[in-house]
Amino acid sequence: MKRLLVAAATCAPSFAFALGIRLSDQNPEATARGNAFAATADNPSAIYYNPSGIAQLEGTSILLGSYAISVETRVDLDAKGARSFSSTNDELQFAPQFFATWKPAQIPVAFGFGVYSPFGFSLDYPDDTAFRALAHKGEIEYLTFNPVIAVKVAENFSVGVGVLINYGRATLNRGVLAPGDEFRFRGDGTSVGFNAGLLWKPHPMHSFGVNYRSASNIDFDGRSHLFFKGFTVPTALGPFQVPGLDRNEDARVRFDFPQNVVLGYSFRPAPDWNFEFNYDWTDWNTLNDLVLHQKSGNQVLKFDWKSSAFYEFGVTKKFAHGLRVSGGYIYSENSVPNEFFNPIIPDSNRHILSIGVGQTLDHFAWDIAYQYAFGPDRTVSNGTAADGTYNTDSHAITLSIGYHF
Repeated sequence: MKRLLVAAATCAPSFAFALGIRLSDQNPEATARGNAFAATADNPSAIYYNPSGIAQLEGTSILLGSYAISVETRVDLDAKGARSFSSTNDELQFAPQFFATWKPAQIPVAFGFGVYSPFGFSLDYPDDTAFRALAHKGEIEYLTFNPVIAVKVAENFSVGVGVLINYGRATLNRGVLAPGDEFRFRGDGTSVGFNAGLLWKPHPMHSFGVNYRSASNIDFDGRSHLFFKGFTVPTALGPFQVPGLDRNEDARVRFDFPQNVVLGYSFRPAPDWNFEFNYDWTDWNTLNDLVLHQKSGNQVLKFDWKSSAFYEFGVTKKFAHGLRVSGGYIYSENSVPNEFFNPIIPDSNRHILSIGVGQTLDHFAWDIAYQYAFGPDRTVSNGTAADGTYNTDSHAITLSIGYHF
């Protein structure tokens, strides 16, 4: 099982985005609507957005997709009066999406299975950046396997519940004394949680959705590596040689991934229009100090994040021949307070715009969406090497192909 999880994780995403390290884009039709999808949830990606929604789907449906994103963080530093500039790489990175549902005829029960990545981040600053002792490289890869079951309790009301089987892999690199040295931790681990949802349609023009994902804790077990070259310190008694160090040892750290709740309302003034608003809250307040345990001495990583939310707005217009066009907007609240800011996750308030087009035919469906995220400059002044002005933006393209029979 562990080998299977490691192999699957090679397809998992690892990039920085909004709202801490959450990745809420799991389907292009939903992404095009600003992820305002909990009260609609009418394709197999409902496994993620609201598992009760799969009770609307008849027969067997398969949905395969990918999310590709390029993220860049630009940093203008002010160290001892001298201006300097650092930037992360902006290489294109990919996240997989797979969903399958089955609803037997004549019974009000549906089954589903999804594989996707609800968290992930990766940043890589130049090795000579001024804050390299705080942050040089960081990466979390996260993959969830999610079987679900949904029941249509009444014609206009359904419930769903699922199991979250999570695998994570983490890497953290920091500088020590000078470019070329490093402290590195690598580890992986698993956890189990659950998700649940409700979908209520009291009227053809109105529907309400609730989606909940439980918290989970991954113990990343692995190894740490400390390396630096020897150097000479001049003293009054002559030069003093400090020996270098190259040490590997077992290490582990526990990371608390948060619970989140989504409340959605969909308004359909006509059969070919769908407007939706979602409030998507994440409990980052549970992420406090992380303790890296190792034989040579523990290290404390300060987080102390705060809970925050997405405010998601979306609209879809349907046309003839199964075509649809969607647009969306998200306002993402910052999760990282100034006093505990670390350049490895330069979160900030952010605006996210999206647009997409898709089509549903008798047996096939396809969707493609573009997303752009940006935010105001964030200035940090804590008296550390990380003091400066940070700005992050991203471009993403996501697409999917579905088959129904």
